[in-house]
Amino acid sequence: ALTVAGCSSGGGSTTSSTTSSAAAAQSAAVFNDTDVTFLQQMYPHHAQAVDMATLMDGRTTTPAVMQLATTIKGEQQPEMDKMTSLLTSWGKPAPTTTTTGGMAGMSNSGLPGMMSAADMSTLTGLSGTMFDQKWLTMMTAHHQGAITMATTELSNGTNPDAKQLATNIISAQNAEIQHMSTLIHP
Repeated sequence: ALTVAGCSSGGGSTTSSTTSSAAAAQSAAVFNDTDVTFLQQMYPHHAQAVDMATLMDGRTTTPAVMQLATTIKGEQQPEMDKMTSLLTSWGKPAPTTTTTGGMAGMSNSGLPGMMSAADMSTLTGLSGTMFDQKWLTMMTAHHQGAITMATTELSNGTNPDAKQLATNIISAQNAEIQHMSTLIHP
């Protein structure tokens, strides 16, 4: 072993990059039940937010609300892809959504901030200012639920990638809540 170490001392960068790659792989493999639960529950949570954002079409003409919905879709779909990728790499079942006409049919009422089928039905029946106000109120509650879930991940999770995702969710959704508060009460 001493001879090998002596021979490889000239190739320190190769040893260093091999060690870094191994450390990164081991870091990605480190996870606990909190990490798995966070990803498996945040996926349908994000999917419902994407569905809510999609409801904009034909129900509002308010540019600020439409832009916010576009931002939410643009942020949350890549995060959903990351959740699936992490779970798959851990050998855990990828999250699925069973939808009947979107997320409105989902029964995840135990998740913080998830809208019920009745909530989604009510929202679908609105348009104009009434739609905007209801959508903003519901999305604010939805985001607050996601922040609660992400905070639990930061407190109890162990995987650095899942924790970074939680940090990103908290940051983005707090900013969006602040923005929505100005749109609800202009």
